[in-house]
Amino acid sequence: MSDPSIRALRNRLDGLTYRDASRLGRRLKQAGPGQLDRIAEQITAAEALVLTRQAAVPQISYPDLPVTDSRAELADAITNHQVVVVAGATGSGKTTQLPKICLELGRGIRGTIGHTQPRRLAARTVAQRIADELGTPLGSTVGYTVRFTDQASDSTLIKLMTDGILLAEIQRDRRLLRYDTLILDEAHERSLNIDFLLGYLRELLPRRPDLKVIVTSATIEPERFAAHFGVDGVAAPIVEVSGRTYPVEIRYRPLEVPVAAEDSEDPDDPDHEIVRTELRDPTEAIVDAIAELEAEPPGDVLVFLSGEREIRDTADALRGLVDQGTEVLPLYARLATAEQQKVFTPSRHRRRIVLATNVAETSLTVPGIRYVVDPGTARISRYSRRTKVQRLPIEPISQASAAQRAGRSGRTAPGVCIRLYSEEDFESRPRYTDPEILRTNLAAVILQMAALKLGDISEFGFLDPPDARSIRDGVQLLQELGAFDFAGALTDVGRRLARLPLDPRIGRMILAAEDENCVREVLVLAAALSIPDPRERPVDKEDAARQKHARFADENSDFVSYLNLWTYLREQRKERSGSAFRRMCREEFLHYLRIREWQDLVGQLRSIAGDLGIREGDESADPARVHAALAAGLLSHIGLREDMKGRDSREYTGARNTKFVLAPGSVLTKRPPRWIVVADLVETSRLFGRTAARIDPESIERVAGHLVARTYSEPHWNAQRGAVMAFERVTLYGLPLVPRRA
Repeated sequence: MSDPSIRALRNRLDGLTYRDASRLGRRLKQAGPGQLDRIAEQITAAEALVLTRQAAVPQISYPDLPVTDSRAELADAITNHQVVVVAGATGSGKTTQLPKICLELGRGIRGTIGHTQPRRLAARTVAQRIADELGTPLGSTVGYTVRFTDQASDSTLIKLMTDGILLAEIQRDRRLLRYDTLILDEAHERSLNIDFLLGYLRELLPRRPDLKVIVTSATIEPERFAAHFGVDGVAAPIVEVSGRTYPVEIRYRPLEVPVAAEDSEDPDDPDHEIVRTELRDPTEAIVDAIAELEAEPPGDVLVFLSGEREIRDTADALRGLVDQGTEVLPLYARLATAEQQKVFTPSRHRRRIVLATNVAETSLTVPGIRYVVDPGTARISRYSRRTKVQRLPIEPISQASAAQRAGRSGRTAPGVCIRLYSEEDFESRPRYTDPEILRTNLAAVILQMAALKLGDISEFGFLDPPDARSIRDGVQLLQELGAFDFAGALTDVGRRLARLPLDPRIGRMILAAEDENCVREVLVLAAALSIPDPRERPVDKEDAARQKHARFADENSDFVSYLNLWTYLREQRKERSGSAFRRMCREEFLHYLRIREWQDLVGQLRSIAGDLGIREGDESADPARVHAALAAGLLSHIGLREDMKGRDSREYTGARNTKFVLAPGSVLTKRPPRWIVVADLVETSRLFGRTAARIDPESIERVAGHLVARTYSEPHWNAQRGAVMAFERVTLYGLPLVPRRA
């Protein structure tokens, strides 16, 4: 018969947080009579924590948003179902109000209300908005966690985070006991992280009946999410929340415009002949659209663009044309925080024009927007199975994305969306953007699934099962890296690799650096390769920027150029105050925010490497060893330049007979070496190798021993040596590392 005191203590576990209940429950199972008093004290302390969390719940009120009208329906669905799908049009308020509804229902006490966002900017902004509405300082009741920044604590009831942060937590907490509620926001974006979380949670929920999951989506295929979480053929409930309440007029102003015959006087004449069409410049078309909107009532304009360069070009074009009453503001994920906040704070200007990337399509609501200009394109990453590289083409967006963009107007009054493409073009577009799982290399997710022992990826509960060829390519890359053996089983290298929060290729470089005695240098380079280049090259000051950056260049290696820049930055950081260092960065065309991110990531990687037992050396490493360690993660990014009929060729032959050239920004373009290793192979107008270094074939052979093919010639008698000899040929993916060795 059980000891009554153990039974009494076990009964108290239901009043603790789920983490404490699990932790202390395990101790009770193993406890002897002499340990019960200590466990009782720990339970009492854990009960006090729950009381503290209950006392931290603030007074909750709701602003006048469409979602507020559905509060009762949402609360009922959340109370009575483990999974609820909330389909809300853009601007419904679901992102900021759902956590408050959960808090009012008593959620967030035994576990945190976790709220995921696809992007860091959205996580920070939404957390600040909810904290403001609850009247609490950010970091207390409401907090957020993104890469390098943790503004949350044990007392936090609502935690915003990127979906990548939640994925990383699964490594340490398989049952996600930290949470009693999870809100997966913007699920319609269908990123690889979101799809993995949707699959993982479906398998976890039967083991966590106390965990509530809310999947929010724009009005894009909510039925698929509901069916995904169905039980015994019954789909999860869908609660639809209305969005904008004002009509939006769609105007089509395609770039391709008809041009009339020169001898015609009346272009409206029905007999007027159209002899050809002309294609307008996209930036000019945006300027024309904004000029057209000048005739409309007051209201801010949101312009969607593909990237930072397009934003800068458009801003330059507009600043010379708009009057002093109009403010032009950029918005993209890596913009300095102070610059981002300008978009969300009231302005004294008559009109604001916000130039934004896709971050403003779904993740963030920019206040005051009444008009939208949609060029109809976005930069969409796609994996090429033919070349085994990731492509970054600018593509037409889907109908669903176009609807999302239009939905950003008309929040406070009737709106207008000008599409810079034709209605026929719109009707011909696919309804939805392909989910990321169907257009990316799967090595990273396959590695994490193997580390978590989740079984065969082809049998995992993904919303859209990945293509068998993509799975095969992902496994092949992991075998190349030594993370899987050739039977497809996880190796010791793979287990260590899974603990590094990096692309598997970059993580493999760090593990190889241990053998090559260049850990310090490779940690710096691994971080540099994981962020955008901190060297800025403004279009209007490109020559000046190039001159400033030239002093870091190394004629044999773009990687060593990074190391030279790193050394310079460390020296300057020691000598200057914070404001002086920022000013120096601006004057020398260096992106301060990216440099800070680089420094933070190096620190994080140094800590994780230490946990893995990887130690830095005291002395600087020879560049050849650094390049060998890099090559361990880039064995299919090796290139060989061969003379073509006696003429110098700039083209390289890569793995499996791919052909590529060095990107124009590489220092190696002036004197391209015979053998190179490149960090990236990116296909745009053609296949380019970015960030390159000279490497010798002996180093490649050393780190690629498990992959090289060795063939031998017919044995022959060597009279000079007085022995039977054969020649060895060593190749890697068809490249002759050793054409003939005795």
